[in-house]
Amino acid sequence: MKAPSIWLHLRDILILPGIVCIVIPFALSHIDSKPFPDSDALRYAGAGIFALGLILWAIPVYLFWKMAYGTLAPWQPTQKLVIYGPFRYTRNPMITGVLFILLGEALYLNATGVLCWTIWFFFMNTMYFIFREEPSMEKRFGADYVRYKANVPRWLPRLTAYKG
Repeated sequence: MKAPSIWLHLRDILILPGIVCIVIPFALSHIDSKPFPDSDALRYAGAGIFALGLILWAIPVYLFWKMAYGTLAPWQPTQKLVIYGPFRYTRNPMITGVLFILLGEALYLNATGVLCWTIWFFFMNTMYFIFREEPSMEKRFGADYVRYKANVPRWLPRLTAYKG
């Protein structure tokens, strides 16, 4: 097996998280509705949550490239099941990272539109994972994925690392 080129990774990052985390929030941030009182504390909290999300998103992207021979995109799926790093605590750390990024942006920008987009993105991904991604993973990785799925939550992390 060969890992996809860095160019394929960059393309998929620009297409998916680029649109989800940059293009759409930028467009929605211009809606004139402020859900919270204007506050420096809120901006600092948003920046911190954004940074945490960026880290939580970047580690799985790297692991997909180096260990799983795939990208974050469903059209370039991983060839190996990754149960390492943050995947030992939650099945979808990359999407959790994106949710943190979006929540951080919503708080930092004090933007109702971005907050609504975050909720919608969570809902749509939950449906996608239940009806498309998880059945696909079961077909590709069989009993290993079924066992992993039974022991590691979809979104909320385990308190201890799954040893598999």
